[in-house]
Amino acid sequence: MKIKTEIVLRQAFYDVYMIKLTRRYFMERVKPMINVDGVVSTMGEATIPVVDRGFLYGDSVYETFRTEDGIPLFLSDHFNRLENSARLIEMHIDQDRVELIKQIRRTVANTGATRKSRLYVRFQITRGEGPLDLVPSRDLKTRYVVIVKEAPIWKTSLYSVGLNMMIPTTRRNSVTALDPNIKGGNYLNNIMAVNEAIAKGSDDAVMLTQEGYVSEASNSNVWFVIKDELKTPCRGNLKGLTKMHVHKALELDGVISHETDIHVEDVVDATECFVTSATRDVMPCASLILEDGHRIHFPDGGGPVTRTTMEIFSTYVAQYIENHRYDSLI
Repeated sequence: MKIKTEIVLRQAFYDVYMIKLTRRYFMERVKPMINVDGVVSTMGEATIPVVDRGFLYGDSVYETFRTEDGIPLFLSDHFNRLENSARLIEMHIDQDRVELIKQIRRTVANTGATRKSRLYVRFQITRGEGPLDLVPSRDLKTRYVVIVKEAPIWKTSLYSVGLNMMIPTTRRNSVTALDPNIKGGNYLNNIMAVNEAIAKGSDDAVMLTQEGYVSEASNSNVWFVIKDELKTPCRGNLKGLTKMHVHKALELDGVISHETDIHVEDVVDATECFVTSATRDVMPCASLILEDGHRIHFPDGGGPVTRTTMEIFSTYVAQYIENHRYDSLI
C-alpha cells in the first residue's frame, strides 16, 4: 500500500509540474536587452568593436543563469565559477562582483520584467580589444557584456516524453588541450557535435572523450541509471552547477548519486537517462543512439528515478528561492 501511495504522489507531482510548464507559454513577455560596458540597448542596437578578443578569438569567459520569482538561481556559485574560468585562462577581471551585479540589475530593469517573469541572464567577460595578435597586450581592460531575455520555454513534450539523443563522431576536446572547466566563449567542439546530432534527426549529442568515456551533452550534463545506480560522468566535462545542486538535493533527501567514470560500453545497460542545466533543470531523455546505430529507449517522461529527481530538485529550488529573497534582481 505504501509503494502504491508513493507512486500516486509522484504522479500527482508530475501532473502539477506539466501544468506549470504549460502555463509558461502564457506568461508575460519581456523585452530582450544587452548591456555592453554600461551601455544598455536592444539586441538589434548593441555593438562591440570588431577587434575585441572575445569576437576574434573566443578569448572570453561567461556564465548563464535564470531567475525564478525575481531570484537569480545560485548566483554566488556562478560568480565563483566565472572567476575560476578567468584564473584558468590567466585573465584578470577588472570589474568586481558589486559592479557586475549592479549592471545586471540595470539591464533587467530595462527589460520591463516583473517577478512573474522567468529570465535568462548571460554575463560575459572578454579580455578586451587590442592589437591583432594571439598574444594579449598587458594593458588590456576587460569588457563585460550582459544579455537578459526571457528564459527558454521548452516544448512540454520534452518533459512528457523526452529528448532524443545520439553519440556523434565528434569527440570531446582532450582535457590536456583545453580544460573543460573553462567556461569560455569558443564552443566549436560542442557546436559541431550538436549540429551532427540534429542533422541525423536527434535533439542533442552525448559526447565521448578520446578514450570512449561519456563526458557530457552539448550544453548540459548527462545522467544515467545503470544497474539501479544513478550515475553521472566525472571526466571530460564542465562541473555543472545544476549538476552540483542536484547532487546536494538528492543527498538531503537520502538518495544516493554517483559521479564516476562511465564508458560507452556501460551505457548499453542504462534504463533511464536525463540531462541537467541552468535552463532545463532536470529534463528526461527518451532515447540514445549509440555509435553503431543501436537505439536505447527510455521511459517516456522519465523512469521512477528521473521523476523522483525532478520532484526533489523542484522542491530544493523552491526552498532556495525562499531563502534568497534578498538576492532579488527586481
